[in-house]
Amino acid sequence: MRVLIRHQRREVEVAGRRRVREVLQELGINPESVLVIRGSQLLTHDAQVGDDETIELRPVVSGGHA
Repeated sequence: MRVLIRHQRREVEVAGRRRVREVLQELGINPESVLVIRGSQLLTHDAQVGDDETIELRPVVSGGHA
């Protein structure tokens, strides 16, 4: 699968069908620090991603008004 890591401005290939949490673990990315998106769908950490798919990792941004 193709993984687009937006906050690091890089793209990596990960072989095989896996759960999102396994992909994040393999890449050394904290699951609480990113949103995982496939197309227009937000994925949970239990979602399966196929070898021929593309997912995007976007940083979680929080903040607000004091």
